[in-house]
Amino acid sequence: MIARSRLESQLMRLWQSRSWAAWMLTPLAGLYGLLLLIRRALYALGLLQQTRLPVPVIVVGNIFVGGTGKTPFVIWLVEQLRARGWHPGVISRGYGVQHDQVTEVYVDSDYQAAGDEPLLIMQRTGVPVVVGRRRVEAGQQLLRTHPEVDIVISDDGLQHYALARALEIQICDSRGHGNGWLLPAGPLREPASRRSDFFVVNTAAAPCIEISNATSSATFSASFDTQSNEPSDAIPKLLPTADIHHMTLQAEFAERLNQPSQRQPLSTISSGKRIVAAAGIGHPQRFFDMLSKHGIALADTLALPDHFDYRHNPFAMVSADMILITEKDAVKCARINTLANDARLWVVPVTATIAEPLIDNIVETLRGRSTT
Repeated sequence: MIARSRLESQLMRLWQSRSWAAWMLTPLAGLYGLLLLIRRALYALGLLQQTRLPVPVIVVGNIFVGGTGKTPFVIWLVEQLRARGWHPGVISRGYGVQHDQVTEVYVDSDYQAAGDEPLLIMQRTGVPVVVGRRRVEAGQQLLRTHPEVDIVISDDGLQHYALARALEIQICDSRGHGNGWLLPAGPLREPASRRSDFFVVNTAAAPCIEISNATSSATFSASFDTQSNEPSDAIPKLLPTADIHHMTLQAEFAERLNQPSQRQPLSTISSGKRIVAAAGIGHPQRFFDMLSKHGIALADTLALPDHFDYRHNPFAMVSADMILITEKDAVKCARINTLANDARLWVVPVTATIAEPLIDNIVETLRGRSTT
């Protein structure tokens, strides 16, 4: 666990600059980019088949490796669409699921069979959620078992071209596109020039976005200081054709894991206690920073690998009066007796807030595009 967490941290540091180590990996990144180009060309030429579902599909994803805030955004999108009369369903890869079967997720599903993020989405929204490595099959089963679903949201899947989509929403955070290079020289699964219909920037403060005068496709490109090789702006630059929206993740209280009815506002958590925060998400520091901004003095932090499975109790040797964890971690801890009964564990739910009229733009785009 510790070794994997350190490796992830080292890679993220490597990918935030164009260091000599990153330069050494650029030949592999070039090969990876060539394979991406060939794959996209095969779909464009019809040599690889794309399947279109009978209802609109919205793909929510990112090209930056690791978490950028997709799950809170998907929950927000489900709630917003439902409030406007739609009947959404969600499909997901189900990271960490070991079997190949397409599986529906229920409130009491085992996270090892459903995946932590799909389970969290189902518990928070109550909408139908189906997981499967092949998203086309997951979408087809979702519609067979829930004919009332009239729009499908794919949690991740920008690179899953076999599934046709009505529109795409790309999520990024304060790390932008790192050094702007493809894997393994950088953190990008696809080139920074990849188009999407909407871009959502997940930051704690309103982003300062520099708009280029270029008029080609919507493009992300990190700006680098030539002296330091570090990104000169935390937020990527965007061309004016991109529809950019700002998202913040808000938290107001913590609830005890083994007694959710017991809540405590974050503003009242006593600094006299030894408080530790732990997060097994793609960018743990975002969670720790959020808690600190609420005035919580953290005695220690525990950055766990993303999708950490908790087969080994990471809190057994932790000295703390209160351990604050994310909802993504909570859905797993609640299934393990030793953790579920640990009175020190408190869950901090987060809610996505988007000030711009993004949902209205999404609905308008959907209405303007045929699903046939």
